[in-house]
Amino acid sequence: MGIICSPCPPTPAQLCKASLGAGRPEASGPLTQATAKHRAGRESRPERRGGVRLPPFHRREAQKRHSLAPSPGGAQAPAAVTRRGLGPRSAQQRKGGFAKCYEMTDLTTNKVYAAKIIPHSRVAKPHQREKIDKEIELHRMLNHSHVVQFYHYFEDKENIYILLEYCSRRSMAHILKARKVLTEPEVRYYLRQIVSGLKYLHEQEILHRDLKLGNFFINEAMELKVGDFGLAARLEPLEHRRRTICGTPNYLSPEVLNKQGHGCESDIWALGCVMYTMLLGRPPFETTNLKETYRCIREARYTLPSSLLAPAKHLIASMLSKNPEDRPSLDDIIRHDFFLQGFTPDRLSSSCCHTVPDFHLSSPAKNFFKKAAAALFGGKKEKARYFDTHNRLTKEDEEIYKLRHELKKTSITQQPHRHRTDEETQPPNITAAKPGTLAETKQIGDSIRMIVRGTLGSCSSSSECLEDSTMGSVADTVARVLRGCLENMPEADSIPKEQLTASFQWVTKWVDYSNKYGFGYQLSDHTVGVLFNNGAHMSLLPDKKTVHYYAELGQCSVFPATDAPEQFISQVTVLKYFSHYMEENLMDGGDLPSVTDVRRPRLYLLQWLKSDKALMMLFNDGTLQVNFYHDHTKIIICNQSEEYLLTYINEDRISTTFRLTTLLISGCSLELKHRMEYALNMLLQRCN
Repeated sequence: MGIICSPCPPTPAQLCKASLGAGRPEASGPLTQATAKHRAGRESRPERRGGVRLPPFHRREAQKRHSLAPSPGGAQAPAAVTRRGLGPRSAQQRKGGFAKCYEMTDLTTNKVYAAKIIPHSRVAKPHQREKIDKEIELHRMLNHSHVVQFYHYFEDKENIYILLEYCSRRSMAHILKARKVLTEPEVRYYLRQIVSGLKYLHEQEILHRDLKLGNFFINEAMELKVGDFGLAARLEPLEHRRRTICGTPNYLSPEVLNKQGHGCESDIWALGCVMYTMLLGRPPFETTNLKETYRCIREARYTLPSSLLAPAKHLIASMLSKNPEDRPSLDDIIRHDFFLQGFTPDRLSSSCCHTVPDFHLSSPAKNFFKKAAAALFGGKKEKARYFDTHNRLTKEDEEIYKLRHELKKTSITQQPHRHRTDEETQPPNITAAKPGTLAETKQIGDSIRMIVRGTLGSCSSSSECLEDSTMGSVADTVARVLRGCLENMPEADSIPKEQLTASFQWVTKWVDYSNKYGFGYQLSDHTVGVLFNNGAHMSLLPDKKTVHYYAELGQCSVFPATDAPEQFISQVTVLKYFSHYMEENLMDGGDLPSVTDVRRPRLYLLQWLKSDKALMMLFNDGTLQVNFYHDHTKIIICNQSEEYLLTYINEDRISTTFRLTTLLISGCSLELKHRMEYALNMLLQRCN
C-alpha cells in the first residue's frame, strides 16, 4: 500500500481538524490515498513479538492527545496530530486494498506526516490482518535515505494508524503522467536512487516484489523514496520460496508467472520494466489482453525502439533477460555504460515534475550565452526565438537517433554542473571508463560512438562529413604516421627517457556551444577561434584587434575587429564573447610554454569531433590534439622541421614531448599507447 501526498495543501474551507484520540476519523475524504488494486494471493505471516500479537490501541477521552512512543528503527513520533481532509470523495486521490492515506501534522512541531489509516472492518479476517502486521514488521525496521521512513503505528477500536514520511511531490507515476517520457539524465538520476534503496532492502534480506512507478515517491527536495511494502517478503532460499503469484501484471517476471518464486532477480526484472517505462512512456509488455501480456513476459518478447541509444538498450535487455541468472546485479547496473557514459545531474528542479529540464550548459556558461544572445538579437525577442530553437533541437534529437551512425546534430544536451576546475566546458561522461579500457577500441567501428562534430566549409548540422581532398589529405597523413608508429614500436613499461623541449601551438581551453553557435577554443598564444555551425571559421588574434575569417580551407579574409564588414558583425560579436568567457572562466590545460613563431602559418581548426570518451581537434597544419574527459589527459601530435613530435599531458597537467621516432625505437607505457590507439581510431572514423 503506497503512500503519497499532494504538494498542494487544502484550502481553509476544506481543512478539517480532529484529534486521533477522539477515535473515529472524520467522514470527510482523505487528501491522498494508497493505490487501488486487487492484490490476490499475497503470502504473509503475522508479526509476533514474544509470542504476542500487536496490541490494540486503547481509546482515551476525546479531549486528550495521543502520546506516541517511537518505533524501533524509526524517528520520534509526534505528540499530537491533526488530520487534513478534502471532504468530497471525488477529491480522493489514492487508496489501497485496505487503507487510505492522509496528510497529518504534529501540532507541537508542525512536522507533516503521511498517515495510513486502515479500518478494522477492512482487515477483519485473520489473513487480512496478518498482511498488515507483516507490512509493519518489515517496514518499521528500515532506515535508509531512499526508503520511505516508518515513524510509528498504533490502533484504536475503529482503525489502525501508520505514520510515514510525507512525500509532497507525489509519485513517479504522477510525474510520468504529466511528462509522458523522461530524458536519459533524469532516468539515471532516479534509477541511481532506486538502486540505492533496493540494494539496502536486499542487504536486509527483504524483497520488495512490487516495484513500479506508483511506488516510488518524491519528496520536496526531488529525492526518490521506495515505498509500499504491502507485498514485501523476506528473502528465502530457492528451495523454500513460496510459489505465490503477486505483484502488478506488467511488472511480473517470467519465473514468478511460472510459479518458481520471487528472488532478488525478480526485483531486477521489475527495475528493467521501470527503466523502459521511464524512457518510452509505456511498460515493455503492455498489451490489450492480460493473457497476451503474460505470454510476452514468459517469452521475454518486447521491442526496443531505435530511438533508444545503445547503452540504454543494452541495460534494459540485460535486466529483462528471460533467465534470472543472466540478469545483472545492482552493482553491475550502476557500473553499466548507461551510467558511466552519460551525465547524471546532482539534483533536479521541481519543474521537472511537469516540464522537460534543460541540461545544455552549466549555469555560468548559460548566463554568459544568454548575454551574448541578447547583445546579438535583443532581449525579449531573442528569448522567444531561443526557446523556439530549443524545441526544434529537441525534435531533431529524436530523429537523429535513427540515423545510421547515431550522430547528434546538436551539442551535448547533458552538460554537467560543476565548478571551474579545468580548461574546458566539459561534456558528459567525465566518470567514463578507466584509462586501461581504452584498449578496447582496437576493433575499429565497434567502440567509438561519435556524438557531435563540426567541419570547416560544411554545415555541422548535416549528418554527412563534407571535406575537400586537402582536408582529407591532412587527416590521412597524420593517421598514417600514427598507425605506423603503433604497429611497429616495441612493448615497454614506461615512457622514454629522451624528452624534448619544443614550442608549438595547442588548445589550452575550449567550449562547445554548437547547439546554438559553434565550437570555440583558445590556443597557447591566446588566439581565439570559433568554428561556426555553418562551416565558417573565425579567429581573433592575440592582439585582440585583428580577425581572420575562413569560409573554406585556404580562403582567408582579414579585417579589424572594430570595423568588421556588416555581414560579419554578428559572428565577430559571438567570437568576442567566446574569448571573454574562456579568459574569465576557464583554466589552461597544461604546463607547456606559450611561444609564438611568426614564421609559421596561422593555426585554424579544420574539424572537431566528440565521442563518448574524448574530444578530437584537427588543424590546418596537421596538428592533432585529443583531450580525454575522464582524467583530463591529452595527446598532441604536430610536425616540426619535417619531424613528427608527440606530447603527452598527464592528469596533473605535466607535459612530456617525444619524437615519434623515439617511440618507434623505445616504445611507451600502456597508458600512453592506449590513448594513441584511441586517437587513431577517432581519426579513421571521423567521417563514418
